[in-house]
Amino acid sequence: MSDLRVALTIDTEHPDHPADAGNPSRLVAALAAADARASFFLQGRWAASQPDLARSIAERGHLVCNHSNAHAPMPMLTDEGIRDAVRKAERAIETATGTSPRPWFRCPYGEGEDDPRVLGVLEELGYRNVPWDVDHEDWRPGRSADELVSGVVRDVVVYGDGAIVLLHSWPDATLAAMPAMITGLRAAGADLVGLDELA
Repeated sequence: MSDLRVALTIDTEHPDHPADAGNPSRLVAALAAADARASFFLQGRWAASQPDLARSIAERGHLVCNHSNAHAPMPMLTDEGIRDAVRKAERAIETATGTSPRPWFRCPYGEGEDDPRVLGVLEELGYRNVPWDVDHEDWRPGRSADELVSGVVRDVVVYGDGAIVLLHSWPDATLAAMPAMITGLRAAGADLVGLDELA
């Protein structure tokens, strides 16, 4: 095992911008081709709409995580609203993948990750929020694959062991960048691991 472990975390949801509907499945295939493991934060509504792909993510050995049901900012919801959003997503994810996403949760947009009320409800439900260390906003229109590769590899090396990288399953740039990103990270001495391997 390398002294430089990195977790690629992939928020998997209905896109915020126009996107090729085939990108998530192509991204899963690119990870398989590189024999690389990632952690997928699945939106419940997405998992329910793409059950075959959601199941293949789990079957390929990736870590399955919860990204709420409809991607609503957690601080905008009441305690009961948070419970409902998390539980609905959990049921949809378990139905689609055959595996539980607990205890891994990511607040949509990162909103609520420092809110004691939100974190308290998540803990009550058996979850802990997972923030990120490296983010090059792959979702931004016009973002290039080269920018993503160079930025992610550089920042992972600067951060050091245990870096958590935020990516999304639907942007063209992410799909285009993934093979070179994996190659670059490995050339820098990194092992690609799931969040469950960072503990």
